[in-house]
Amino acid sequence: MHRVATIAAIVDQHAGDAAFLWLRRRREIDGPILDETDIGRIDQRLEANIEGLMAAGKAGWEAAQAKFADYAEPGELFVIGILALRWGDADLIEIAIDAAAKLGKPGLSSLSAAIARTPPENLRPLVAKWLDTRDALQRCLGLSALWHHRVDPGARLSDLASHSDARVRSRAVRLAGAIKRRDLLPSVLAGLDGETPEERLTAALAACLLGETRSAHPAIDKIVLTETDQAEAAIEIRLLTTPPKAAKVWLQTRLGQPLLRVAATASIGLLGDPSVMPWLIEKMREPELVFAAGLAMRDLIDVDFNDTDLFTIDPADLGKAFESLNDSPLPVADRVAAWWDERRGGPGHTPFHSMRRLRLDALRAAIAATDTPLADWRATRRFPAWM
Repeated sequence: MHRVATIAAIVDQHAGDAAFLWLRRRREIDGPILDETDIGRIDQRLEANIEGLMAAGKAGWEAAQAKFADYAEPGELFVIGILALRWGDADLIEIAIDAAAKLGKPGLSSLSAAIARTPPENLRPLVAKWLDTRDALQRCLGLSALWHHRVDPGARLSDLASHSDARVRSRAVRLAGAIKRRDLLPSVLAGLDGETPEERLTAALAACLLGETRSAHPAIDKIVLTETDQAEAAIEIRLLTTPPKAAKVWLQTRLGQPLLRVAATASIGLLGDPSVMPWLIEKMREPELVFAAGLAMRDLIDVDFNDTDLFTIDPADLGKAFESLNDSPLPVADRVAAWWDERRGGPGHTPFHSMRRLRLDALRAAIAATDTPLADWRATRRFPAWM
């Protein structure tokens, strides 16, 4: 890291913009709104701000640190982490790891994202060190590097999959499923009885990726019934790993349970049955289900709804009963009904694959073939900043 002549206001803006853009990217990267081109444009702007901070040398680091001192939040930590890792400065990396430890789970997530954007050659000397330490956080970082770059650590993964720390075990099991390490199936299945719902759900998905859906389904069903905050993700895995007719029956049962109505409605598009559209349109008229129904429609139909007027960002547009809703965008039932009657998702629109759709397709492909690794669905297209 060097000292160069800089304009303080510009360097400070680079630090703030980088944190903001990464937070936006994190919110949208697996979502149903943007596709790889949209995310690519965010990436282009994010990278420009990171490069601006790196070019500023010491002033860039000081600006990033000052932002984190004022706002000890995940976005600001991401900026510190990416600078430290790209510079390969051991002291700065230690500062970033200490900061992540203070933030807990969000801190680990931020540094994991910084690792994802760091070239493998920068990470190589760090990963072995992280995996060999007794510090659970650093072992998690090492496993994050292996996950993001889809690297098999060989025999070492077996020990990590049975580690005493649930965070380490969970990341090791996730990697085992993604790279199809069937020799680690006993550890994966042991994770179905893990300490936390997150660990159990991660193990269930890994088991499905390794061809053991029969073993995973009871654990998934229990999570759906008992863990409200994990229900939607668990339902998604269940539907992706269940034959269509059986999946429809299974989901209908959940739609009848009051606590699962929202999550089940949001997932119904995964069945791929367009005949459900009239039912979805009616659910768009209910404040409780309108957002979930919109999500289901996006899964069901490969249309870029951003180029239509079928959604609104102002809940008041839907009537007084919807004014207190915080989620957006929301489908406008009457507009959707008219559009469906006229087009039924057909002519006039170029097929659109959101980042969520890319993730689901990657999961489907890896689940269908037990020897096919889970692809990195987060690759994006980048364009010059002026496009």
